[in-house]
Amino acid sequence: MPRYTVHVRGEWLAVPCPDAQLTVGWLGREAVRRYIKNKPDNGGFDSVDAVNFLVRRCKGLGLLDNDDTLELALEDNEFVEVVIEGDAMSPDFIPSQPEGVYLYSKYREPEKYIAIDGDSLTTEDLVNLGKGRYKIKLTSIAEKKVQASREVIDRIVKEKTVVYGITTGFGKFARTVIPVNKLEELQVNLVRSHSSGVGKPLIPERCRMLLALRINVLAKGYSGISLETLKQVIEVFNGNAMDPWVDPPLRGLALINGTQMITSLGCEAVERANAIARQADIVAALTLEVLKGTTKAFDTDIHAVRPHRGQIEVAFRFRSLLDSDHHPSEIAESHRFCDRVQDAYTLRCCPQIHGVVNDTIGFVKNIITTELNSATDNPMVFASRGETISGGNFHGEYPAKALDYLAIGIHELAAISERRIERLCNPSLSELPPFLVAEGGLNSGFMIAHCTAAALVSENKALCHPSSVDSLSTSAATEDHVSMGGWAARKALRVIEHVEQVLAIELLAACQGIEFLRPLKTTTPLEKVYDLVRSVVRPWIKDRFMAPDIEAAHRLLVEQKVWEVAAPYIEKYRVEHIPESRPISPTAFSLESLHKKSTKLSESGDL
Repeated sequence: MPRYTVHVRGEWLAVPCPDAQLTVGWLGREAVRRYIKNKPDNGGFDSVDAVNFLVRRCKGLGLLDNDDTLELALEDNEFVEVVIEGDAMSPDFIPSQPEGVYLYSKYREPEKYIAIDGDSLTTEDLVNLGKGRYKIKLTSIAEKKVQASREVIDRIVKEKTVVYGITTGFGKFARTVIPVNKLEELQVNLVRSHSSGVGKPLIPERCRMLLALRINVLAKGYSGISLETLKQVIEVFNGNAMDPWVDPPLRGLALINGTQMITSLGCEAVERANAIARQADIVAALTLEVLKGTTKAFDTDIHAVRPHRGQIEVAFRFRSLLDSDHHPSEIAESHRFCDRVQDAYTLRCCPQIHGVVNDTIGFVKNIITTELNSATDNPMVFASRGETISGGNFHGEYPAKALDYLAIGIHELAAISERRIERLCNPSLSELPPFLVAEGGLNSGFMIAHCTAAALVSENKALCHPSSVDSLSTSAATEDHVSMGGWAARKALRVIEHVEQVLAIELLAACQGIEFLRPLKTTTPLEKVYDLVRSVVRPWIKDRFMAPDIEAAHRLLVEQKVWEVAAPYIEKYRVEHIPESRPISPTAFSLESLHKKSTKLSESGDL
């Protein structure tokens, strides 16, 4: 019997076909039916008949005719996608393999604008511009700066002054002077010659980020582009048609110069890293509860004597989520008087390990934010001096080094998460059923999900090798040291996606562990996290196709839903300055507890 793997709105569905003479339309309807069946709200549809869709191959994205038979249109085990009418590609989800398949949601044209001045763009702004949440407009101050620098370029052309990239060739051809009547052709040829990449293009959201960042750099007024051309580029970003070729001197160079690809991808990496880092604390806290760990390691006094900012913040988040006197946990109370002295490093050392990741993200974000609002052209046009200067601000070493560091830092969240997954799955460490499933042996539970996490962590180890330690001389030794920053940015994003996926598996495993501790409940904020997960993923009673569940949990993390349900409790704990709870247990030594024991002994008369 032929079988097809069908992608519907972020979920993979295995659909067997009883008859190869059935049509592509049947496959689409059957996939939608299964999708609706798996959703608590029926996926927002009244019935299968109410859904209009197209079907296309995942590989190559070729559309299929709904009337064609499956025997003629598809190979057995082929991957296909159901595209529901009225949906548009969402910018909020980075797809897993096979590439080219995206989560879908309704598209709304933005009504709000971000004012661009070249000096105040943030990483959050750029990511939101990439997601299509805003349009762009120039400030009046930026317009004046652009016009002033353009006057310098016009004078250079009029006086036939030899200036790199304006009246000369590029790279090794920097000494080749170009006639005035060839300047337009020079700029067109520059863009054509640079169109030499291989592989798949950047997805639209990343292209929007890159273009928005280039607009911001041009708005600084050091590039020499004409105001007319810059406004046309803004019209392109805002979704209006235009003819960009009205500005021969510098128009090509101004559009492709600088570190914008590295930096724009770096912005996405920083924002996604920050999102997963703070949610990693929540996931780890839930795992600690399931493994019946202690909160003693998060005591404020411990972290005050090693006052790294990230470490202190992570310990605070753990206290705000686990402090049982303020968010009563029946699970914590059930083992308060156990004989365990301390937990494993993967639980006890979360503030130290997660903390340095947070500090790394902050360090990288500062560099990327500076780069966002920097002039990275060559040559630079200084209107106040009335001259141009050739320099090296285009070099990508700053963002390249920072993003290599980010990949190394953020990877540690996956490394420690995978170890916690091991503790959840291993009955000798968890006191839970092997691999978190009933009837072990008949069912494998989370056994292979853990293998997936381990594979992702292993792959990250290779991806964390710094790309910026490499350099190859090009352009006839004119460009004799390069940053390799493009690869630093792209692989940082891959590392972050793997971290998200590993933590998604831990989140599912921790919630499954909760099932075996019922009817006991955890703290209020962690119960809210559990409820969120259960709104998209059912508990495991027996083995089932796990990929859609992992992807659903991944989506919760990417969309920051886990943070959204827990954050109010974290912030309330912060704002209200709730006194720290320090529960006593037989394994917690203090002079006060020793005194109490001595008093009891003397009162009883026992020696």
